[in-house]
Amino acid sequence: MATSLGAPTVGAALRILSFMAAQQGPVAAATLARALDLPRSSVYRLLGELAEQGFVLHFPEARRYGLGIAAFELSSGYVRQEPVTRLGRPVLAALVDRVGESAHLAVLVGREVVYLVEERAPRRPALVTDVGVRLPSHLTASGRALLAELPREQVRALFPDAAALDGRGTTTLRELRAELVRTRQRGFAVEDGEITAGFASVAVAVTDRAGWPVASLAVTFESGAVDGARREELVAAVRRYASELRRRLVGG
Repeated sequence: MATSLGAPTVGAALRILSFMAAQQGPVAAATLARALDLPRSSVYRLLGELAEQGFVLHFPEARRYGLGIAAFELSSGYVRQEPVTRLGRPVLAALVDRVGESAHLAVLVGREVVYLVEERAPRRPALVTDVGVRLPSHLTASGRALLAELPREQVRALFPDAAALDGRGTTTLRELRAELVRTRQRGFAVEDGEITAGFASVAVAVTDRAGWPVASLAVTFESGAVDGARREELVAAVRRYASELRRRLVGG
């Protein structure tokens, strides 16, 4: 990509790639412009530059764009290096030591969350959030924390209709939108009994410099054993350690 590009343009290019990575197939430039609230002319220019570098492929007959081989190579390198996992594991361990409850680190992949790290607290039961487990993002605190940080249009692209909600938990798009609004307003996500009866979770998203969600940090606990004051303590701790992981990932 041309060296004359400034930081905002680089940020827009990364948002385009992130959006494309979350789709099931190639997308139109107009869809990118609308979902990311970018000028269409800028989107076409960035797509052209990304295509020159191999990060994007143009499908002229379909008038759509998809990820290129360079994006695959970049993602493969990321998987090999596992930066979120490597940097997140000690933060998660410190969080568990601090609160005495089990915690986990997750990322958003399409409409699902994938759990990268789980740290179980002593004398706490096993959870369903083992490493590698995938769960519907709209049902989990981790997923809701991540979805709440996405542009509204991207959430709409991920959940175009009620069928995408699988008929579990939040069953209408209106309910999902309302839950994400509440999550943004309070700065953390909650889930109570929707994954495992008797257990609740609170989660906070970790964002990059552009405000894009990279991962989420969450604590899971037995609902009946935790009162309101204790829940506030857990939320404060998750926020603190999410900020620490962000500092480690993006330097501030």
